[in-house]
Amino acid sequence: MGYIENLRRSIGHQPLLLPGAAVILENEGRGILLQKRRHPQNTWGLPGGLMELGESAEETAIREVREETGLTIDNLQLFGVYSGAMATAANGDCYYPIIIVYSTQSFHGQMRVDPEESADYSFLDVHECREQLTLLKNHRPIIDDWIKKH
Repeated sequence: MGYIENLRRSIGHQPLLLPGAAVILENEGRGILLQKRRHPQNTWGLPGGLMELGESAEETAIREVREETGLTIDNLQLFGVYSGAMATAANGDCYYPIIIVYSTQSFHGQMRVDPEESADYSFLDVHECREQLTLLKNHRPIIDDWIKKH
């Protein structure tokens, strides 16, 4: 059981600050890697997740991408930090996300889908398909900012 799960056992649904990391994994000519998530069902977002105790934001990004996709990444560049309004998970947990976003074009390995978290992964040209995708609410501004810069 992870840090957040243990903390939730003590405090229930009370609001938490939840730091995490996400990665804009760029594949030249084919856009960015998006994850079709299992929860919330049929939503798309960037690979990433919550920070564990003792991890740096960069370590969180690298670990989450490896766990979720099977890919190893490096040469991370800070893209931005996103925070804001409180969110409520489907189970009633309240939280304020703090997402530290990195970008990279440097990756290797065999991509695989973790069926616990993902339905699919695909490099998508978000310039063309953004409006057709149901994006995670917290990831929409990140992807919009990436589109503006590219």
